[in-house]
Amino acid sequence: MPVTPTNESRGHGSPCSWRAEDSKPELPASKNHHKGACPVKSTVEQLSPTRVRINVEVPFEELKPDFDRAYKALAQQIRLPGFRPGKAPAKLLEARVGRGAVLEQVVNDALPSRYSEAVTNEKVKVIGQPEIEITKIEDGTELTFTAEVDVRPEIELPDYSTISVVVDPLEIKDEAVDEQLQSLRQRFGTLTGVDRPVQSGDFVSIDLSATVDGENVEEATASGLSHEVGSGQLIEGLDDAIIGVSAGESKEFTSTLVAGEYAGKEAVVTVKVVSVKERELPEADDEFAQLASEFDTFDELLADLKTRVERVAKVEQAGQIRDKVLETLLETLKIPAPEAVVKAEVDSQVHEAIHGLDHNEEALAELLESQGSSREEFDKDVKEGAEKSVRTQLLLDAIAEAENTQVGQDELTERIIFQAQRYGMPPEQFIQQVQQANQLGAVFADVKRGKALASVVERVTVTDTNGASVDTAELFGSPADAPDEVEAADSSEGEQEK
Repeated sequence: MPVTPTNESRGHGSPCSWRAEDSKPELPASKNHHKGACPVKSTVEQLSPTRVRINVEVPFEELKPDFDRAYKALAQQIRLPGFRPGKAPAKLLEARVGRGAVLEQVVNDALPSRYSEAVTNEKVKVIGQPEIEITKIEDGTELTFTAEVDVRPEIELPDYSTISVVVDPLEIKDEAVDEQLQSLRQRFGTLTGVDRPVQSGDFVSIDLSATVDGENVEEATASGLSHEVGSGQLIEGLDDAIIGVSAGESKEFTSTLVAGEYAGKEAVVTVKVVSVKERELPEADDEFAQLASEFDTFDELLADLKTRVERVAKVEQAGQIRDKVLETLLETLKIPAPEAVVKAEVDSQVHEAIHGLDHNEEALAELLESQGSSREEFDKDVKEGAEKSVRTQLLLDAIAEAENTQVGQDELTERIIFQAQRYGMPPEQFIQQVQQANQLGAVFADVKRGKALASVVERVTVTDTNGASVDTAELFGSPADAPDEVEAADSSEGEQEK
C-alpha cells in the first residue's frame, strides 16, 4: 500500500528545496548492494541515472519501540474500566481496537525513520520525496517495503584548465557616463506646467477608462494618474496615443489587457489628458555636484560616475564569463535531470503564471496568443528552462562537493544583507521572512554554488574578442558581489515641482 512519509523522512530534500549538504554520501557502485551488518537490511537497485529503488527489510524485534509508543498513545486515548488513564495493559488495548489497527499505526510511524536509516546506510544521494510501497508484513516476523526516489546523478568533472571561453572586451564608453549624468540630472530636475501638446519626456496627469465588447472594465479605470510619457510603464499603446494631445483633450486607442478578469482581451481605452508638465534639468556644474552628491566640484562627480560605470562593466563581464563557463560545462557533461524535480519546478512556474491571472487558464492562453505565442510553446519553454536550472544546480553542487567548498557565517550574512537591500528591507526583516519561508538553506546553497563556480572560473582560460587575456582573479571576489546601481545620491531625492 502506498504510504506518505511524515516530515521525519524529509531531511534529504524536497522537489523544490534541495541542497548540496543533504547528500554527501556516495551512491554505491553496485546496482544491488547489501548491508547485512545492520538490523535494518537494505539493497539498492539503480533504475536510471537519476532514480533508484531501495528495498528494506525490518525485523519485527526492531519495531518494539514503535509498538511501545503506539500502545502508550492508545492508553491515553482509550479509557478502560479499572485502569487510570495511560495505565491500561497493551493486551487489553489491542483487544479493544484490534491487532490490525495497532499494526497499521506502528508501520506508518516506523516507515520514515527506517527509510532514512536505509538511505544513510546505503549512502544514497536522494532528492525529493520517495514513493514508498509496503511489500510484505508478517506479524511477529518482518516488515519489508520499497522506496523509489530520485537521486543525484554521478558527474565526472573535467580538468577545468582545458576550458577556454571568449567574452566581450571591457569598454568604458563616454556615452555610458553621459547616460548616468543625464539620469542624475533628471532626478534633480523640476517640473513646470506647459500650455502645449504632449511630447515624449513630458509628465502628464491623466484619467483612464476601458471597455471590452462595450462593458466597462473597472480595474482599468483610474483618475489623476501621473505618467512619464515614453516610459511605457502603464499600458501598451498609451504613449503613442497621447503624444500630440493637449490638456483637456481625450483620445481612444486599443490595447490588450494583461491582468484581471479580461486579461488577454482587446480593450478600447479612453485617455483624457488633465495636465502637462515638462522637466527642466539643472546645469551640470559645481553647484549641481554639491546638490546631487558628496562632492564639491563637477569634475569630482564626473570621475566618480566613470568609476561606477567601470565597476558595472566589470560586473557585467564577470557575469558573461560565468554564463559562458556554465554553458560550456553543461554542453560537455550532458547531465541528466531527475524528472520529479523538473516536474516540480515546472508546476511551480506554471502555477505562478496562472495565479497572476486569477487562476484563469483561458486568460493565459489569450495573453500568450496576443504575444504571438501559445500554451504549447509556453509549456515547452518552461520545461526547457526548468531542466537547465536543475542541471545547473546539480553541476554546481557536484563542483562544491569536489572542491570541498565551505561557506562562512560572514559570507552568509553578506549575502543576506545584499538581498535585503535589493528588496528594500532591513536585514532583520528579510531574514525573518526567509526563515518563515524555510528558505535559509536555499540562500546558503546559492552562496555555496557561487563560490564553487568562482573556483572553476579561476582555472579557466578567458580571452576577449580582441584576443586580450582577461584577469578573472580581478573580477571575482566575494560570493555576494553583484552589480551596483550607478547612483550618486540617495534615491529618496527627486524632482521638485514649481
